[in-house]
Amino acid sequence: MSVASLDEEIADLAALLREFISERDPPPDGLIEHMARCAMQPNHLWEDLGLRNRDELHHLMQRHFPRLKALNHANMRWKKFLYRMLCERADVLICKSPHCETCDDQPLCFTPE
Repeated sequence: MSVASLDEEIADLAALLREFISERDPPPDGLIEHMARCAMQPNHLWEDLGLRNRDELHHLMQRHFPRLKALNHANMRWKKFLYRMLCERADVLICKSPHCETCDDQPLCFTPE
C-alpha cells in the first residue's frame, strides 16, 4: 500500500468516526486520528490502542461514539465493523455473503477477542 493510499484510508476512517462523535462527551484531541492509525495495525483494535481488553474499547466507544456503538449491535469486531461501514458506503462488497447470518466467516468476525 502506498503512503498516499494509507493516508487516504486513515482519513476515511477518521471522517467516519467524526460523524459519530458524542455531543455530550466528545473524544479528547487526537484520539480519532490515533484510532484511525491504530486500525491500520495488525492486531485487534483494543490491542493496537494499548487497552487492556475489548471491554475497555467498548466503554470508549460508548462514551465518545455512542451512536456508532449502537450500530454495532451484533458485537462485530471493531476493525471489521468500521471497514464494513466504509465499504458499504463505497458500494464495495468485501464479504462473502450479503448478510452476516448466512456467512461462513461469521466466527472470524464475531468471535470474542
